[in-house]
Amino acid sequence: MRKLIDKLGSEWLFCDGGFGTLLQEKGLKGGELPEMWNIERPDDIYDVYMGYLNAGADIINANTFGANVFKYGDDLEKIIKAGVELAVKARLDSGRCDAYVALDMGSCGKLLQPMGDLSFDEAYEVFAANVKAGAKAGADLILIETMSDLYETKAAVLAAKENSDLPVIVTCVFDTEGRMLTGGTVEAAVALLEGLKVDALGINCSLAPVEMEPVVKRLVEASSLPVVVNPNAGLPVVEDGKTIFTVGPEEFVDQMINIAKLGANVVGGCCGTTPAHIKLLKDTVSKMPFIPVTLKEDCVVSSGAASVTIGGGRGTAVIGERINPTGKKRFKEALRENDIDYIIGEGIRQEDQGADILDVNVGLPEIDEPAMMETVVKELQSVTNLPLQIDTTDIKALERALRIYNGKPMINSVNGKKENIEQVMPLVAKYGGVLVALALDEDGIPDNADARISIAKKILKAAASYGIPRKDIVIDGLCMTISSDTSSAVTTLETVRRASSELKCNTVLGVSNISFGLPAREIVNSNFLTMAILSGLTSAIINPGCEPMMQALTASNALLDRDPQCMRFINRNGNYIPYAKLVAGEAVQGAEGNAKTDSAQSSSSNTLFDCVRRGLKDGAVAATKKELETTDSMTIINSELIPALDEVGKGFEKGTVFLPQLLMSADAAKAAFEVIKTSMAGGKQEIKGRIILATVKGDIHDIGKNIVKVMLENYGYEVIDLGKDVPPELIVETAVKEDIKLVGLSALMTTTVVNMEETIKQLKAAKPDCKTVVGGAVLTQEYADMIGADHYASDAMATVRYADEVFGG
Repeated sequence: MRKLIDKLGSEWLFCDGGFGTLLQEKGLKGGELPEMWNIERPDDIYDVYMGYLNAGADIINANTFGANVFKYGDDLEKIIKAGVELAVKARLDSGRCDAYVALDMGSCGKLLQPMGDLSFDEAYEVFAANVKAGAKAGADLILIETMSDLYETKAAVLAAKENSDLPVIVTCVFDTEGRMLTGGTVEAAVALLEGLKVDALGINCSLAPVEMEPVVKRLVEASSLPVVVNPNAGLPVVEDGKTIFTVGPEEFVDQMINIAKLGANVVGGCCGTTPAHIKLLKDTVSKMPFIPVTLKEDCVVSSGAASVTIGGGRGTAVIGERINPTGKKRFKEALRENDIDYIIGEGIRQEDQGADILDVNVGLPEIDEPAMMETVVKELQSVTNLPLQIDTTDIKALERALRIYNGKPMINSVNGKKENIEQVMPLVAKYGGVLVALALDEDGIPDNADARISIAKKILKAAASYGIPRKDIVIDGLCMTISSDTSSAVTTLETVRRASSELKCNTVLGVSNISFGLPAREIVNSNFLTMAILSGLTSAIINPGCEPMMQALTASNALLDRDPQCMRFINRNGNYIPYAKLVAGEAVQGAEGNAKTDSAQSSSSNTLFDCVRRGLKDGAVAATKKELETTDSMTIINSELIPALDEVGKGFEKGTVFLPQLLMSADAAKAAFEVIKTSMAGGKQEIKGRIILATVKGDIHDIGKNIVKVMLENYGYEVIDLGKDVPPELIVETAVKEDIKLVGLSALMTTTVVNMEETIKQLKAAKPDCKTVVGGAVLTQEYADMIGADHYASDAMATVRYADEVFGG
């Protein structure tokens, strides 16, 4: 049998389809754990495998999707072993020795810190247990699917690659706008997964093929890896207590033809698809021309929710330089005193000032740099969507940062020294990243462009030997001050020009070094920046709070046609006032942004409103205590806390703020509320209403429910959280006993929605005045209407809005 890795991206491959709906047809009850059938009803599991093998599926998934230690504890290995071995047996019995058995891994069902209580390392261990069991049982590959959080996805991929040598395929869940639950974009997902060197990537679940088309188009345009597409068979409906899907095989395949034409390489199905869907899909698509994978040359760095492309005709990217102790007395004090709020504040200010990427350097001889780097990276990525540049010479600090970073970072840096290459490049090869290459080696910094280019070539050759593509190398031509060598700027500019034109590489400079020791440094720096951009500089490490530098950068980008419709220039300089008028005191209202100093911005960022908006928990506590000295509690709540939450909530609804920021803001608001409560007489806060939340019977996924709980509590509601896998009878009993007006129900799996319907039915009979609001990955408005819910909430904020309607808030 040919290796799967040799087929991926070079010929059509077909995955299997849905599993849960087929087991329902065989008698799986709502809430029953399907993986238990590997042991209790193996013949039925075997039949499903055989159905897909006979339909022509090249990859069949073991019945292990929902298996993890949280559900099965010590029985996990036994359940995974049975599921994989049944699939292997079915392959043998079917005569389909050309088919592959995938260990199927889904989300572990918990939010990772800081949004939830599961650490990155704990998530890794959960997935590692599955990988070890699946590899031992004989799986041919690992399929990580239905992932809605890139951070959890990274934990799963590392667990797969570090505990097996099997190929790894990852498919994520995107909405119609190309966003994951936690805000990750298509491009951010591709950047992370390519950096981690998975073998194929794509999308599954949630949407029908026709709805996936825009997302698939973006995947194919961004990815240098084979693209996998496994849609649902349309929207689910409930008939006679069973979940069924509306798109039959013919309609499904008609839609999948367009998916294939877009450039998908591996196709199959997810919820609601059957062997009939897969057979017709293979019969049809296998006759179509196969579109091979093409290598993309974009240089992309990413965070958990966004990506930044360096070069490729785009404007020069701004790398904020302020998170660095060099020459900064206050920053050094913050590092020594573990003043994380100050450090995070520097990052937030730079984001507001227009940085695209944040440089993170926390190196001081007297501190534990690896521990500090890990702390700062975790804290920064919880409050900003900007990608980070990990800037350190400490290899331990570098590895810790790369491991826990949620995205594909820039890495500053490697140089031409053999020892340095051997330390840094294996880490970049393992974790992924865009690597800054300093044009120096054992002989120091050359004084001419020829020697610097020669070192750059040596670094590029070494990178290739580690499997690091040229597009992920950014050459630093090295800025040396002209105060000691008046020809140094000429040498640097020539190095940048040649790195761009000859080596076809992106470039970066620490621009301000050029003026060290000179007066009027901003004049020198801004003019040099303009010259460097014209020479081919695609990223610049600068202070985005320095207005002359940002004016030079935005003007250069506009003049060189690297700023579509000049929008970045206009947004940055729309209120521009000539410097002479500012000096003369003639600034008019609306132009303050051009005259702000760092200290002014620092002061404004410490308001309670801003702390909540930015998700700064400690800052919110301090600001609340300060406000309470002069302002009464209700005024603070009504004029600071609620408006801040509303602004974040509206941003979330518009798609400009994403789940991590929403939850961090809610956490900051909760901390502020706690301070206010203790200051109020009796320590009580006015309650708008009481609401029951529960994940329905048979469903152990409580991510969505927990998100809703946080938001409701911050908007003044008391939540009775009944937890997960809650029987209808307990929900009804509690609603009657506590005289509850609103119950919120959550379900992630199609097999458990029937229990949601039963709960609603019992609630209406026992307490007719109680309203129900439902949500979850498998829910739609139509589905909610069918099961009798009073309201469908697509997200946490929609639940809050409905609660306000019910309780007159």
